[in-house]
Amino acid sequence: MTRCFLSSMSMISALGADTNDIKERLLTGQPQLEFSKKYHPTGNPLPLALVQEKLAVIPLKDEKWHSRNNQMAWTAAQPILPDVQALIKKFGKERIGVIIGTSTSGIGDNEEAMQAQFETGLLPESYHYGKQEMGETASFLGMAFDVCGPIFGVSTACSSGAKALASARRLIRAGVCDAVIAGGVDTICRLTVQGFSSLEAVSTAQCNPFSTNRKGINIGEAAALFIVSKEIGDIELVGVGESSDAHHISAPDPSGQGAVNCMTAALRDAKINSNEIDYVNLHGTATELNDQMESRAVAEVFGSNTPCSSTKPFTGHTLGAAGALEAAICWLALKNGMIPKHLWDGCQDGNLPKIGLSNGEHNCTLNYALSNSFAFGGNNISLILRKL
Repeated sequence: MTRCFLSSMSMISALGADTNDIKERLLTGQPQLEFSKKYHPTGNPLPLALVQEKLAVIPLKDEKWHSRNNQMAWTAAQPILPDVQALIKKFGKERIGVIIGTSTSGIGDNEEAMQAQFETGLLPESYHYGKQEMGETASFLGMAFDVCGPIFGVSTACSSGAKALASARRLIRAGVCDAVIAGGVDTICRLTVQGFSSLEAVSTAQCNPFSTNRKGINIGEAAALFIVSKEIGDIELVGVGESSDAHHISAPDPSGQGAVNCMTAALRDAKINSNEIDYVNLHGTATELNDQMESRAVAEVFGSNTPCSSTKPFTGHTLGAAGALEAAICWLALKNGMIPKHLWDGCQDGNLPKIGLSNGEHNCTLNYALSNSFAFGGNNISLILRKL
């Protein structure tokens, strides 16, 4: 079976874009949330995990490509651009694919255009419906990178970014591609902030995963990109496990069985036992039902000693980008021998099984990390990364 490696990684989120800054913040507990009413103007200010860095200029002239989502993607693409160009030279651009997970695409830009239409009666010239299509950011990156292998988007809510990585591995193992640019990109818009608010899932304070005081999620935005390749590298995508609960459109199966199924499937795929996992990046949304379900599943598979943390208090829940962003955090953890801190108030919910929530560790030996992503409809995926 063809082995697949995550040979290059780049990310941008509320944690920043510089990996040294990101490492420091993940270890010391420095969230970067901003209280804002921009995306929820009729309610109270909400803590949002917004990207503060200046975004790259879109390199294509056609206005249909000019969206904030594409800007975020292109900003994340800059550090890996030389590696992409080297792969094109080696394999040819028809052997390089692009798969991007997203749940918003350019909806935010079109919201602004529709607001202008409401106020003036006319849509601005910059409006283009295609900006909000779910495959649009993948198409943009394909054009910007000048590659012509398989190019498509994945939109499975909060598992989208992780699903993109799994899809990339399948293309390489099938011999369709020699390398795939894969990951997730999501930018904040009113639809997501007000939609999750209507579900009563949004916290008015920093999210507090697995605490008895948890009140819900913080919405965030991010981009995380990888080069998935058969070229041998330091980090291998060694295990993928997927499951589907079909329990409820927006609530997880409270038994946690779907999460158990995908974690154990990933372990089987990686051909390792649960005690070989050195770190678990939890989905950890800080909602009542998700944390209840996930703690049960993690306790069943890993017991109470495997180091775990949710990194969403740092990044917010970045929705379609979350699976890729948290795989990128695992990539960073393996590379640097560190375990991100679980940032919470320390008030254990006595109704939840105890799991190994981390205080943050550095200079430790890590061989395997597992990342969980659980989406609406019970669309679950676990990824296992291995350091060589």
